[in-house]
Amino acid sequence: MGKPKNQQRRAENEAQAVVRNLRISPQKLNLLVSSIRGKKVEKALADLTFSRKRIAHDVKKALESAIANAENNHGLDVDALIVSEAFVGKNMTLKRWKPRARGRVGRIIKPFSQLTVIVRELQESA
Repeated sequence: MGKPKNQQRRAENEAQAVVRNLRISPQKLNLLVSSIRGKKVEKALADLTFSRKRIAHDVKKALESAIANAENNHGLDVDALIVSEAFVGKNMTLKRWKPRARGRVGRIIKPFSQLTVIVRELQESA
């Protein structure tokens, strides 16, 4: 018994990977992620490898995880994959305080982000 299995929410030729609690603001992460949207995965991996941004290593790991999911779980061809979607969402926020003049306090916000990468297999038009 038990609950019935959930239906797959992605198309047959898609795979995704989600990374939660990345310690960077969503605005900064979106600048990096927008540079890999729509590219072939080999080109996107090369761009992330040589990027000078600190968070590029974590984005590269997420992309590699999506590629591995496509290959192992969905049986897709790795050479025909593109980054069809990559989007960033807000996550939790740490709130810190810094003492200021005359007994006041300055609020410091330390945001976290969530990254979703979706890869899709292109169909060869022969």
